[in-house]
Amino acid sequence: MTAAVSIGGSHPKLLVADAGGGVRHLPRAALASLFEPGDLVVANDAATLPASLQGAHRPSGVAIEVRLAGWVRFRDPERFVAIAFGAGDHRTRTEDRPAPPPLANGDRLDLGPLGATVERALGHPRLIGIRFAASRARVLQGLVRHGRPVQYAHVPEPLALWDTWTPIAAMPVAFEPPSAGFALGWRTLAAWRGRGVRFATLSHAAGLSSTGDAALDRRLPFDEFYHIPHSCAAAVREAKRRGSRIIATGTTVVRALEAAAAAEGAVRPGVGIARGRIGRGTRLRIADAILTGVHERGESHFELLRAFADEARLTSIAAAAEERGYRSHEFGDSLLIERGTLA
Repeated sequence: MTAAVSIGGSHPKLLVADAGGGVRHLPRAALASLFEPGDLVVANDAATLPASLQGAHRPSGVAIEVRLAGWVRFRDPERFVAIAFGAGDHRTRTEDRPAPPPLANGDRLDLGPLGATVERALGHPRLIGIRFAASRARVLQGLVRHGRPVQYAHVPEPLALWDTWTPIAAMPVAFEPPSAGFALGWRTLAAWRGRGVRFATLSHAAGLSSTGDAALDRRLPFDEFYHIPHSCAAAVREAKRRGSRIIATGTTVVRALEAAAAAEGAVRPGVGIARGRIGRGTRLRIADAILTGVHERGESHFELLRAFADEARLTSIAAAAEERGYRSHEFGDSLLIERGTLA
C-alpha cells in the first residue's frame, strides 16, 4: 500500500473551483471524467531522491542533518544547495529544529558513506552550498544507502522512498515529491486517453517546501531545474493552436511551463532553470488551470495560486475546503482551480 493511500485516506476528495466562482465537491476519482477532448494535462514525472542525510560536522563533531534542496548545476551532480540542521529528525517540527554548528567554507561533513565539503555559505546560517567528494555514480549510491526522504512532523512514521514516488515517477531528480501527481492513476490516465484528453510529462527538480525559518522560507522556491521533452512542447503548441485548455498538475509544472514560455502558445523544449516566484501580478502564458494540493497561506505554493485566482476566490476556496475537512500537505486532498479574470 502506498503512502498516498495509507496516509491520505482511502477516499481522497477533489474541490473544483471554476473560473466563474463556482465550487464543486467531488471524489478525486472523478478526475477521470473531467476535462474535454483535446484538453492537455501536463504532469511532473520526477522521482524523489532520498535527500535527507544524517551525519556529523567534522570540525566540531556535532551531529548534523543535511537536506539537499537543489542542484547547483544540473550537469554537475556532485554539487548541491542544502539546508543544514542540528541534531534531531523529522519527528521534531522543522521550525523547532536546532541550528547547525557554525559552518565555514571548507568545513568537512561526514554523511554516512559520503564525504562533503562546505563550499560557501549562502546568506543564512542554514543555507549552504556543498560538494561531495565522489563521482555521480557514487553520490547516487551513497544517497540510496544512507539517505532518507525529506519528511515533516505531520507524518510521524518513517516514510520509505517509494512512498514519495508518484505513479508516473521516472528519473530521480526531485528533492521532495511533486505531490500533485499522487492524484493520478493508471485508470484515470486510461479514461482520459479514451475520451481524447491528452497527457504529457516534463521533469522538474522539485525543491523543499519548508526550511523551518521564516526569513529563509521567504526565499522559496529556490532556482529549480527542469527538462521539457520535445513531445511535451509539441503537445502544448497543439493545444494552444486548437484553443484547448492546458491543466498543470502541480506548482512545479506551472513553474516549468511558464519559465519555458516563448511566443504565445509555445514552450521551448530542453533543459532550463525556473527562477523566482509566481504569484499575484504574474501573467500566465501557458497554464489555464492547476491541479494541486491543499496549501496553507504563507507557503510559496499558496502564493503561486494567486496567479490563478484573486483574493476573494482564494478565500472562498479555502473556506469551502475547511468546511468539508480537506486534508492538506503532500498526502492530502486535491484542488482543481481554473484561471479566472484577475483584478
